[in-house]
Amino acid sequence: MSEPLVADADLVRRCLSGDDGGFAALLERHQDRVYSFLRRLTGDARDAEDLSQVVFLKAFRSLETFDLARPFHSWVLAIAHHAALDHLRARRTDLSLDHDEHPIDPADGADGPERLAEAALDGALVERLIAALPPLYREALLLRHGEGLSVEEVAATLGIPEGTVKIRLFRARELMRRKWEAFEKDETREAPRP
Repeated sequence: MSEPLVADADLVRRCLSGDDGGFAALLERHQDRVYSFLRRLTGDARDAEDLSQVVFLKAFRSLETFDLARPFHSWVLAIAHHAALDHLRARRTDLSLDHDEHPIDPADGADGPERLAEAALDGALVERLIAALPPLYREALLLRHGEGLSVEEVAATLGIPEGTVKIRLFRARELMRRKWEAFEKDETREAPRP
């Protein structure tokens, strides 16, 4: 019979009381999720590994600031968000995650993620579409759909209003839809006849 799963808040309490096993359990429980988020956000496995270590070191050092009423995964993903933001800004000085670089008119009427999900049988293509998104849209999409956070949790993780999260999600889906349609158009084009 397996042991019952210990709540994250209990593991934090154990760690704060001096039990290093508590943090080891948190690390083991959340490291894959944090790495996956960072990998998809940065597009580089080595960067994601390095950033994951930075994230958990920061989490360990600031564990006393963790609000036990809040989900641990949201808190650690917020730390990952800031680490990735710093990394991306250092890597590309012209990058801004705070301003919309690709304005889209919401009146265009996106078909939504359902159409994309039905049409996208090739997971690698979807990954390429996500990777091609500007970082601020990619991040919102990954947190919402990849990590399963609610819009409220995404907003808290990123430190932005819920309305901004909704706009970023809409724009991410719209950009993906447009890229998907361009891909489909290229696929259906017949080769020129000799």
